[in-house]
Amino acid sequence: MVFTASQIAGILEGEVEGNPEIAVHKLAKIEEGEKGSLTFLANPKYTPFIYTTKASITIVNKDFTPEQHLATTLIKVEDAYESFSKLLEYYDQVKNTKIGIEHPVFLSESTVYGEGLYLGAFAYVAENVVMGKNVKIYPNAYIGENVQLGDNVIVFSGAKIYSETIIGNNCVIQSGAIVGADGFGFAPTKNGTFSKIPQTGNVILEDDVDVGAGTTIDRATMGSTILRKGVKLDNQIQIAHNVEIGEHTVIAAQTGVAGSTKIGKKCMIGGQVGIVGHITIGDNVRIQAQSGIGRNIKDNEILQGSPALNYGDYNKSYVHFKNFPKIINQINELDKKINSDNNG
Repeated sequence: MVFTASQIAGILEGEVEGNPEIAVHKLAKIEEGEKGSLTFLANPKYTPFIYTTKASITIVNKDFTPEQHLATTLIKVEDAYESFSKLLEYYDQVKNTKIGIEHPVFLSESTVYGEGLYLGAFAYVAENVVMGKNVKIYPNAYIGENVQLGDNVIVFSGAKIYSETIIGNNCVIQSGAIVGADGFGFAPTKNGTFSKIPQTGNVILEDDVDVGAGTTIDRATMGSTILRKGVKLDNQIQIAHNVEIGEHTVIAAQTGVAGSTKIGKKCMIGGQVGIVGHITIGDNVRIQAQSGIGRNIKDNEILQGSPALNYGDYNKSYVHFKNFPKIINQINELDKKINSDNNG
């Protein structure tokens, strides 16, 4: 896609200084800018690069006044960083305006869908699926029986949405994600083997949920596994059966949440965190990376460690842990002195 400086200025409500007809077709860091690229200057420490960048267009704050000759065309806005972010969002929307049904695909006759559907080649849409407006399903995706997809849902290549799953508006399912597979339910038998427990529930994603690449969300044994509005999951996360995650909670990569655990609103959970099943984590909880959570957590706690401790207690303890060899030596020397005094 190609945009001119005047077109970009119109989108951002900015002012052009330079050639309004110069065009760009890609984005770049200011220090790596080249002909045909668009960049921005927001952090003052990068100011020297604006005099050497080869980017065709640079977005800057309105109060920026060059002290040397510029080869780049400027677009002046109130906030360069915010405007560049807005432009990225606009670019993403334009990029995802695919419409139409490619071939070959399998689209069940019982499927109901709204206007603006995009269905990529080799996608499979099973019986009784209901899809809203502007749904985008990329090649090789799978949509199982009785699935419901709201408006503006994007399902990227290779993602799998199992039967009975309900997905709200404005959700994004990245490539390789699996939503609605069987939960890990097995019962031990008398002879030492394990018998599979049927997983008869489903998964519900409310509006504005993002699911990262390679992430798996298991269907409930009974009832629903639920991700509330605005939940954001990174790549390669495991959410087990009957888990519930509160509104606007974010979870980083490689975290695992065991079955039937309830996580509150607006929590921030770092990467590689392990959370046991059947516990409750309160609202506004912060859990540092690689922590192990094995107990109920109250609202507003900050945790680190495995098993996780209060964040402040962990840091104080860690100072002593690093000094542990020195402390042991001091104890040994003190012990020798006491023994020497007693023998003397």
